[in-house]
Amino acid sequence: MSASKREEVSSHLRYIRLELREMYQMLIKDDLLPDVNEAKEVHAQLDALYELLSDKPKRKVKKEFDNF
Repeated sequence: MSASKREEVSSHLRYIRLELREMYQMLIKDDLLPDVNEAKEVHAQLDALYELLSDKPKRKVKKEFDNF
């Protein structure tokens, strides 16, 4: 893996980790569910990370959160 791709992956993972940590804090400390838009954002980051790591472009799949 090239250095630039490695840095991109690292950046995506840092962002996802931070967002998931915040959601976890909301669940544990505040006993609140995260906002749907926050969940969509993390899902989009995971999709972007998958596309970055895979050689083939991802097929379009109907997303579960589109109904909200």
